[in-house]
Amino acid sequence: MSDKNQNASVGFTHEKVETNNFLMIVLILLVIAIGGLVEIVPLFFQKSTTEAVTGVQPYSSLQLMGRDVYIREGCYNCHSQMIRPFRAETLRYGPYSVAGEYVYDHPFQWGSKRTGPDLHRVGGKYSDEWHRIHLNNPRDVVPESNMPAYPWLEKNTLDPADVAPRMNALRTVGVPYTDEQIAASAADVKGKTEMDALVAYLQVMGRALK
Repeated sequence: MSDKNQNASVGFTHEKVETNNFLMIVLILLVIAIGGLVEIVPLFFQKSTTEAVTGVQPYSSLQLMGRDVYIREGCYNCHSQMIRPFRAETLRYGPYSVAGEYVYDHPFQWGSKRTGPDLHRVGGKYSDEWHRIHLNNPRDVVPESNMPAYPWLEKNTLDPADVAPRMNALRTVGVPYTDEQIAASAADVKGKTEMDALVAYLQVMGRALK
């Protein structure tokens, strides 16, 4: 085939792709799928992303309910649980996040955009009472805060019947809850408020690597 014919053939093929919307969409999706598989699939076989780091335990029944409250109230919209490995951030917040800290999180709460302060290492930084005051009226402890108040958490009590089904669901995806833990979960949260649960969750965040 002559150079002229080759150029004509290439030009026709390129033109066909650009002028056929359906074909272009299919090819774009194919490229994205292949690129995604190349980047994501190896992570399923790396110990650093599939095995818990030393010290990480599944959430207790109260902490688990607190995490659900955290998600329900949209706290993750302003507070990601990820510290990027920049010197300024690690000096301020502590060691950066690693995947092994969150192997029991379904779904995980990582994010690349952080509007409010990072909560990755908040566990143990403040007392339970500080967190309660902060959630009831943030400006009582942080005058410049623009975070809304969550006073209803102190009034809403947890439903003990909700816990076991959630723990069973998590066990099906690999969280190592025992039958004894699941059986005792209702008693563990009986009489507890959503405030109690959320504080318990906040106090365990980022404690494993300290």
